[in-house]
Amino acid sequence: MNNLENKVAIVTGASRGIGKVIAEQIAKVGAKTVCVSRSLSDVEKVAKGINEQGFTAIAMACDISNGEIFQELAQSVIEKFGSVDILVNNAGVTKDNLIMRMSDDDWNIVINTNLTGAFNGTKAVTRHMMKQRSGRIINISSVVGLIGNAGQANYAASKAGLIGLTKATAKELASRGITANCIAPGYIETDMTNRLPEKMKNALIEQIPLGRIGQAIDVAATVCFLASDEAGYITGQTFTVDGGMVMS
Repeated sequence: MNNLENKVAIVTGASRGIGKVIAEQIAKVGAKTVCVSRSLSDVEKVAKGINEQGFTAIAMACDISNGEIFQELAQSVIEKFGSVDILVNNAGVTKDNLIMRMSDDDWNIVINTNLTGAFNGTKAVTRHMMKQRSGRIINISSVVGLIGNAGQANYAASKAGLIGLTKATAKELASRGITANCIAPGYIETDMTNRLPEKMKNALIEQIPLGRIGQAIDVAATVCFLASDEAGYITGQTFTVDGGMVMS
């Protein structure tokens, strides 16, 4: 199950949190993993850790909001490894504020990173995947993109946009054997959630039927499945990994 040997994967936002765990897990099931982040020094540590465990990873820096730079990165990966089989658009930022107080810059930074960055990545690998008639594109959205959240209009819009982008991508590329799917994590244990006051954390848990905050490995395991041959007949879907918080 979920054997990704001889596959090449690009994972954005791989320097920490969910992206780091995705990169580690996708490498553990056999993929040559390209760990991407804006900061090369941060993501080099992740790639080094993966290689020390006997798996294969390299680190690359990229401003994903710049389509030309992302295209250059994809071309470099193809030249080094011969293909790109899996793209995980995970990189994301938050700039929270109420709508009436949100600056244009805070809106644009979040949209350009979270949504335009995923579009740039998808565009950068599409031509190659079409030629090889196979590929997996996996976008990391959020339950906030499904239900909204006060103070996160920019983030919610970007994550909802990812779901639409995923569906359009799936319809455009299905005839070439390429699938595109979306994962919408709920509350996942990260440095941010660990800093929350206990009272606030308990309030979050009360919204989750399974009664616990999720782990990054829960998201990474779903990525590995969607990247595998076993998921070859699944496309255009959004998978909530949220302990049952959002049910539809």
